[in-house]
Amino acid sequence: MTELARTPKQIGNSIRRTRKKRGLNQAQLAAVSGLRQETISLIETGNPATKLGTILAVLAALDLEFQIAPRSRENTSIEDIF
Repeated sequence: MTELARTPKQIGNSIRRTRKKRGLNQAQLAAVSGLRQETISLIETGNPATKLGTILAVLAALDLEFQIAPRSRENTSIEDIF
């Protein structure tokens, strides 16, 4: 099942759940992703100022991917949106 995250808080919750499922603490995830434990904590609490590159580093460390898709329309191309 694909989990959708549309807000910084939802992204943080998803990262926290995955980290815990994999048996990692914040310090371990920080080490694997090349970040500080404090940064992982900020992401997991939904800090809206977190840079996209930082979130992508955490997602890569957890073997998760970032996808962009239309919110509610099926089979909609980007040209149809704009």
